[in-house]
Amino acid sequence: MRLTDPAVRAEVTARLGDLYAGRPVVLGPGILAGFASLVGWLRELGCPCLVVSTARGAGPVPADDDCVVVEVTPPPTASLTDELRVHDRLARNLPPHAVSAIESFDAERRGTWWTSPFVTTDEPILGRPVTGGRPASFLALEDKMLADAVWEAASVPAAPYRIVPVDDHALAHATEELAGPLGAVWSGDARDGFNGGGNYVRWVVDDGDRASALAFFKPRCDRVRVMPFLDGVPCSIHGFVLPGGTAAFRPVEIAMLRKVADRTFVYGGLGTSWDPPPADRDEMRDAVRRVGAHLQSAHGYRGAFGIDGVLTADGFRPTELNTRMSAGATLIAEVDTRFFALLQTNLVAGVDTGLTPADLEAMVDLMDARRTGKAVVVAEGPKVGGDFSFPVAWDGTVFSRSEDETGNTLVIADTPSGFFAKVDPCVALTPGQRLAAVNVALMAFVDREYASGFGVLEAAPDLR
Repeated sequence: MRLTDPAVRAEVTARLGDLYAGRPVVLGPGILAGFASLVGWLRELGCPCLVVSTARGAGPVPADDDCVVVEVTPPPTASLTDELRVHDRLARNLPPHAVSAIESFDAERRGTWWTSPFVTTDEPILGRPVTGGRPASFLALEDKMLADAVWEAASVPAAPYRIVPVDDHALAHATEELAGPLGAVWSGDARDGFNGGGNYVRWVVDDGDRASALAFFKPRCDRVRVMPFLDGVPCSIHGFVLPGGTAAFRPVEIAMLRKVADRTFVYGGLGTSWDPPPADRDEMRDAVRRVGAHLQSAHGYRGAFGIDGVLTADGFRPTELNTRMSAGATLIAEVDTRFFALLQTNLVAGVDTGLTPADLEAMVDLMDARRTGKAVVVAEGPKVGGDFSFPVAWDGTVFSRSEDETGNTLVIADTPSGFFAKVDPCVALTPGQRLAAVNVALMAFVDREYASGFGVLEAAPDLR
């Protein structure tokens, strides 16, 4: 099937839309701005829409006459991990005014939900089937204590590791054994649910680092994975598990920045302006196919997934498994966002799409031709007092406010745990330009303008 042909792809997309066509759809819970495109697509399919909104968010929101908006207040959170963890609980314990609005909106109960990947699909919500999320068994696979067994089963080269209890002696011994020139990295388990965005990752070099990391993990985890610090470009590779095998896409750079002063990591954005050497790219794509085959045979997996890792001096080394349509997968899917979003919901729902790995891999050329990226800020704590958008100038190293249009637009808004900002569009990001360098400049800008407190950050070096 020639999915590189827009007309063919449009026909397939229309067929995938049958999962929703003509049915009421409840979207959420989540940031209202994040549902703007989805509401537009669903309206074209004849779907009345209701959005369960936890905050307005940065960027355009659905038009007033396109959907019903029900506002709910999520519990206070201190990190992105905490925000995402409450999605399932919030969706299944909605306040009375939200339940009443949903029952009035879909009085005949013909509707369905379209939720985030952090809402499980195993049980209905308010008597309505759940799509857009994933089975609890898929979500559980993101526990970092399981990742290394996946690499081993799939014969993917990986760094040495130890999984030890949250105990000072055990952690000290594992760290001494595995630490490299830049120390070690500790990652916490998923005892209390998903964790991501680097929130449960600590960089350990000396006794002080070990003590502070131990204090963090003790109340939150039972076990910690210890690995050597992997120097090189943080990156990811993504694929889709289909009934006939796994389609592998192109690499994505992850702007995981280093705060050397206190040895912490700060997550920025994602981009495809950077390319690894061809042999490394082939190695990464082969890793996706191997891991996809294992996930399918061992766990009945279907749909999108991604492997995060580092392109070290010795090649790609995986560190995390993301069993969902992650941010990196969403980025490369921008060649046709609607097609990939509907493909994902259909696959997870168990629909036979009729597509093959070769069909999807033919779209890699489109992904390579459309270089893109998002320099983002996820700030925890400080607020900006609303939502704003204004042009910023870029001189190659520094962002600054501008009175004139520059092709770089900063969008910023409060979130439940702080604020979110991005440069979108971002002409500062050109082919060959590392996203991490642009993201360092963006963090410095929000520090100056909004006292976000990130401090001096560094991009990881390219060692290949």
